[in-house]
Amino acid sequence: MAALSVWFWNERFWLPHNVTWADLADPAPGVEYPKAGHLLSALPLAVGIFAVRILFERFIASPCAFLLHIHAASVHWRATPNPVLEKVFTSITKCPDSRHLDGLSKQLDWDVRKVQRWFRHRRNQDKPSILTKFCESMWRLIFYLFMFTYGICFLWKCSWMWDTQHCWYNYPYQVLTPGLYHYYVTELGFYWSLMFSQFTDIKRKDFPIMFIHHLATVSLISFSYANNMLRVGSLVMCVHDASDFLLEAAKLANYAKYQHLCDFLFVLFAVVFFITRLVLYPLWILNTTLFESWEIIGPYPSWWLFNSLLLVLQVLHVIWSYLIAGIAYKALVRGKVSKDDRSDVESSSEEEVDTNGTNGRGVKMVFSRKVENGTNGHAVTTRTWPQQIRSSSSRRTLVPAS
Repeated sequence: MAALSVWFWNERFWLPHNVTWADLADPAPGVEYPKAGHLLSALPLAVGIFAVRILFERFIASPCAFLLHIHAASVHWRATPNPVLEKVFTSITKCPDSRHLDGLSKQLDWDVRKVQRWFRHRRNQDKPSILTKFCESMWRLIFYLFMFTYGICFLWKCSWMWDTQHCWYNYPYQVLTPGLYHYYVTELGFYWSLMFSQFTDIKRKDFPIMFIHHLATVSLISFSYANNMLRVGSLVMCVHDASDFLLEAAKLANYAKYQHLCDFLFVLFAVVFFITRLVLYPLWILNTTLFESWEIIGPYPSWWLFNSLLLVLQVLHVIWSYLIAGIAYKALVRGKVSKDDRSDVESSSEEEVDTNGTNGRGVKMVFSRKVENGTNGHAVTTRTWPQQIRSSSSRRTLVPAS
């Protein structure tokens, strides 16, 4: 283990030339530098954030939902208990193809349409209620808004926000201030809490992708902290926080059936996303990490890795922007935000058509119909759209930061 630790913390990888860990180990009295051990405090903080979330959703978000006439929907059609179909549903597939349907039909002596209907009802049993989704989005909205507000207030007083060259002056001998420490550790604790809660949150098609995203975000925040790139890392976090709360606000408006407000907020989210991810990020962040840092401190191994990850992040920004632009365009042209195929449980009204789940050309079809959703007592047209652009556009992938 000692040999592995020495190899992992190799100074020639982590630090600029002529700098050692010993140089950072004994700063002057009253001066503190980032240390990897500081990151351990994010774990109990993550547990605390998760506990606060549970209390928030129960005592604040739920009453707000009831005021908006959003209630937990009851499942009107439950699948008849069937051990054979239940085993297929839980261990093989939730959406059987024509081959599976034919086999199950012969095994149970059921009509193919009856088997298909059973699977549809069984899937509907697992779909979350609007109330559950509302509470989850409200929690994310409050936290993202809080972190963005804190980040702006903190960075407003920092020299490196107004002159990014200050991110590299006297690097890596840059003092760790309490405000910067709290900003970083809180963001890290939140992403740890997302990794915990993802197993209990609403399950979506992109679960594996988002899990990897959260894992990468935690790794990148920790990486930038360990080699004292906190100043530029704080800028990256702030840039990514700028649009996230708008997406969650648009979701809340969608769940509350304020469609015009939902469309407005989503278009506003798209505009802010484009400005921050396609303009500020490359011209402000990448400019300082690639060019200003090269001139001031010069490249070294972890510098190359850091910038490579930031460039990959920019590629993701372009991809997400393309997807968001398509949705925003439909919102403007059609007058409503449309469905995003990446979220499988965001609509409670998806139904398969045709007896074998296809349209006769091997293409699976779904359509939204007016349904009794159990939230406000009357039929509404269900509209769905992207719920995980993170970081997540994905929501984001930090850093520095789905």
